[in-house]
Amino acid sequence: MTNSTNPAAVRSGALRLPLLWLLGMQLRLTVLAVPPVLPLIHRDLALSEKAVGALSALPVLLLGLAAVPGSLGVARLGARRACLLGLAIVAIAGAARGIGPSASMLYAMTFAMGAGIALMQPTLPALVGEWFPHRIGLATAVYANGLLISEGLPPLVTIPLLLPLLGGSWEWSFAVWSIPVAVTLLLLAATTPHRPREHPVGTYRWWPDWRDRRLWQVGFLLGGTGGLYFSANAFIPDYLHATGHPELVGPCLSALNIGQIPASAIILMFARRLTGGRAPLIASTLVAALGITLFLTRPDHAIVATSVLGFCCGIQLVLSLALPPLLAPSHEVHRLSAGMFAVGYLTSFAIPPIGGAIWDMTGVPAMAFAAAIAALGLAFAAAASLSGFSRTVPAASARHR
Repeated sequence: MTNSTNPAAVRSGALRLPLLWLLGMQLRLTVLAVPPVLPLIHRDLALSEKAVGALSALPVLLLGLAAVPGSLGVARLGARRACLLGLAIVAIAGAARGIGPSASMLYAMTFAMGAGIALMQPTLPALVGEWFPHRIGLATAVYANGLLISEGLPPLVTIPLLLPLLGGSWEWSFAVWSIPVAVTLLLLAATTPHRPREHPVGTYRWWPDWRDRRLWQVGFLLGGTGGLYFSANAFIPDYLHATGHPELVGPCLSALNIGQIPASAIILMFARRLTGGRAPLIASTLVAALGITLFLTRPDHAIVATSVLGFCCGIQLVLSLALPPLLAPSHEVHRLSAGMFAVGYLTSFAIPPIGGAIWDMTGVPAMAFAAAIAALGLAFAAAASLSGFSRTVPAASARHR
């Protein structure tokens, strides 16, 4: 019987959707625990501005560089066990960042934590394909919603609530934010059974097929979206200061990040209609272009413009994450996912420095967004040329590994 008619499968799905949401949260929770306490770290460890920037950028860089080794982990261990290992690394390394306090320990454990998250990344699309082969859009929207919620939670909670309870200790705040990771690890281990592989480990391929055009399309789609999002976060404050509107910095950054949450909610409600097609991806890039134009030309509409940008980034992120299970059979999802994450996050990492260099060369504040606009064009081209969707993965390819 199919998943829709088997009572056991229905009960299993009801438990696994919340678990997917929790797994999505762990992709960002420990990373976003850093910005609220950066001033304290800067003070206690006497870091330079370059060192602070490197600390912030290191996890994003690792998400790209370690994506392919993450695919190897899925191929060798299976998606569930690779996810368990990734969670264990993130929980331990995330908490250990505060040991000392020591700059060398902070950077070493940040590196290890980023590697653990990179190992987890390709497991989630693979688990979506295994657990929900006929509801890929919904399942992806669920874990992406957890990811987006976790981006706003540490900045919201750390300064007003957590630090006062911990006596202002940024070291202990890292340990506290690692607790949800450990809890998710225990839940995944306790509620999902290990299933033996149907084939020998050596028969599973892990290296992405770099000749596959779809890999570059989904990678540039994710990278274009990420480049726009990270550039907006990086340059909105300085741009508004440079153009005489410093009072808009807080509201615009809030609008940018909060605007992503309604996007994931909409996809949750209309997952079947929105996933598996080019039209929503193309439309969101065009609307995002209008948002950038409005932001740069009408400062009186800056808050509305940044909320539009955040909404479009959220739409593109969720729909991009849904693509590997829609484009590849279950046993190949981790390879396509790894290639997508490698191309996507390395592109996302490169775009903001390019934008900053253009601003430095020209002296024109608006030129900081030139690279972001180019990244958006890249995402549009990738979306317009993408094909080969399969809304329903054949049951034979959805077996557990």
